[in-house]
Amino acid sequence: MSTALTDLLRHPIVQAPMAGGASVPRLAAAVSDAGGLGFLAAGYKTADGMYQEIKQLRGLTGAPFGVNLFMPQPEYPGAGSGSTGAAAVTALPSAAAVEVYANQLAGEAAWYETELGDPDSGRDDGYDAKLAVLLDNPVPAVSFHFGVPAPDVLDSLRRAGTLTLVTATTVDEALAVQRAGADAVIVQGVEAGGHQGTHRDLAENDPCGIGLLSLVAQVRESVRIPIVAAGGIMRGSQIAAVLAAGASAAQLGTAFLVTPESGAHPLHKRALTDPLFVRTELTRAFSGRPARGLVNRFMREHGPYAPAAYPEVHHLTSPLRKAAAKSGDAQGMALWAGQGHRMARELPAGELVEVLAAEAGAAVTALSTGGASR
Repeated sequence: MSTALTDLLRHPIVQAPMAGGASVPRLAAAVSDAGGLGFLAAGYKTADGMYQEIKQLRGLTGAPFGVNLFMPQPEYPGAGSGSTGAAAVTALPSAAAVEVYANQLAGEAAWYETELGDPDSGRDDGYDAKLAVLLDNPVPAVSFHFGVPAPDVLDSLRRAGTLTLVTATTVDEALAVQRAGADAVIVQGVEAGGHQGTHRDLAENDPCGIGLLSLVAQVRESVRIPIVAAGGIMRGSQIAAVLAAGASAAQLGTAFLVTPESGAHPLHKRALTDPLFVRTELTRAFSGRPARGLVNRFMREHGPYAPAAYPEVHHLTSPLRKAAAKSGDAQGMALWAGQGHRMARELPAGELVEVLAAEAGAAVTALSTGGASR
């Protein structure tokens, strides 16, 4: 583990930044106070909204924490035509595909008595303005999702005293993160809940992805920078496993969703352990980018036809998701969850960090003595 990363962590546990309201300041503060690294999610917020949350978090803890940014998305070129059905939708140029998808969602808007959102609400998520805030008011760590920042951005943050981390889902992406000059790479396996952090998302991309342990081992042999492993981790024994595979720390999101400090909607929290929601799948239904969530009606009905058009589809479906939550209908919500969601524990976030750390230590001891542990 690098000195910079070691200084931020008493336990090798990072709380994943979960955009959409789950990663609130009180959650990040509880994790950081317990010796992990809490994260705020700046995605879908304004630069001022991000600043206000950072200010609130600093009032709750003096421990290190991080902030996550979404990278601006490139325009999607047309990928050809001439197909039929779901394949035709994903093969159309982005604007046309989104229009087709909007027509399909008209019934949802009528059902929830709302309007569809404006798909052209913005592609950059206020990236430059948020960077300016983070350079003027440096935080201990900043991570990036959906791409690699320019080397000068990473260098500017480093000179400001900020540790930089970038998500990768393949060896090639991890190598790109290292070349750009990031301090660490977040290696995200396909088991992870929420959005896959692929650097380029096209309809023809491999939807299967790579499992976390296999990916960590491959990346460890390819890059020199520290690795933070993410994807389906719910127990301390899994943290020990990724550390043994070459990671310096583990990043957990779903494990923290059901904590009382989490800002996740109560329906979302209940669904994680509800027998009605058994499986997770990757879907474009809610945002236009592959994201893992609990399979519900909306995902089954619209997932096969959703185009590779992010963030247009995110903006388009935003009012639908909000209306579903307001009406108490989990079948219309984006219930992001990793593959280990049924193992979620309703513990206070700080206590969960301590339990995970103890489990990881017990697993290491059990391996050295030939025993077994959780």
